[in-house]
Amino acid sequence: MKKKLSARELGQWVDGLAAGARVIGPRAQQDKFAFDVIRGSDELRLDYDVTILPPRQFFQPACETLLKFGPATGYQSCVDEQPFVLFGVHPYDIVAIRQMDAVFAQDNADIRYIRRREAATIVAADVQRESSHVFAGWMGTSHVEDGFDVLITKIGESYLVDGRTEKGKNLMAGIRGAADAGPEDLKAREKVWKSNRQRLRKHTLKAEPARWPALLDAGYDHPVWKEKAERCFSCGSCVLTCPTCYCFDVRDDVDWSLQAGARVRVWDGCMLSDFAKVAGNHNFRKDKAARFRHRYYRKGKYVPSKTGGQIACVGCGRCATACVAKIANPVEVFNRLMEAD
Repeated sequence: MKKKLSARELGQWVDGLAAGARVIGPRAQQDKFAFDVIRGSDELRLDYDVTILPPRQFFQPACETLLKFGPATGYQSCVDEQPFVLFGVHPYDIVAIRQMDAVFAQDNADIRYIRRREAATIVAADVQRESSHVFAGWMGTSHVEDGFDVLITKIGESYLVDGRTEKGKNLMAGIRGAADAGPEDLKAREKVWKSNRQRLRKHTLKAEPARWPALLDAGYDHPVWKEKAERCFSCGSCVLTCPTCYCFDVRDDVDWSLQAGARVRVWDGCMLSDFAKVAGNHNFRKDKAARFRHRYYRKGKYVPSKTGGQIACVGCGRCATACVAKIANPVEVFNRLMEAD
């Protein structure tokens, strides 16, 4: 199902969705953007460059209650199955969600992630305005053709709305009176995709992603790890804003009665100083350079070995944006490794 909507028709559709469902989309937060619940089309910003945090927060929350316990209720598992519409997700984030889907379905499947994912209807949106650190064009993530329910592409002054799944087509049932998209509209979308492959290359990546595992195999003792890590604050901003990072810690929060409480899962990250601390106060990755190196091995070697070669970087540039020390850009690191190869 493909429709061509004017800006007014798109707004009417979004208003109708927001009136009857929980809709989450990009909203302006002063001079930045963040995914949040929207109450109408006037709050939705499809022209955003990049959000502060990726949409993974709605499938793997930063703080999530796994179970509650108490003397009267015993143990109660908590699973969130509330339906929602995730609106305006950029292509690189769609690729990241697909990767998370594969990871959380492996081995002992994570039922909480899966239930949230099943409850979601995802509306992707092609990038209208590139961010300052994006390099998705080099990573093959500047546009996508699957992994979503609906895709919106701005073509001229109109919007091509493409429903790909039953969920998506059901969502588009609220569109009234819009014209069907024709061959010329599809050609216009192809031009947007072609343009975005070039526009979303704010940094020049010399090392193509397929070579990353081999470069890491040869670069374990490369001086770049220590050079970059000397300026690292171990704040974890790079990994906590990454759409493909999913590490977590599990904690028990017990109330003052010592009779009741909750088990919670919270985001964690390999760049944090206590991430690798174990019993006996032993930290097997206490050196900043070792943590810095691990981040890149995780992206370019460890995750690809679990996901059939999928590199755990989609070129969104959030890490480079968030890093106050200006050392987190993967392009710079892999270019250095490439030069030494």
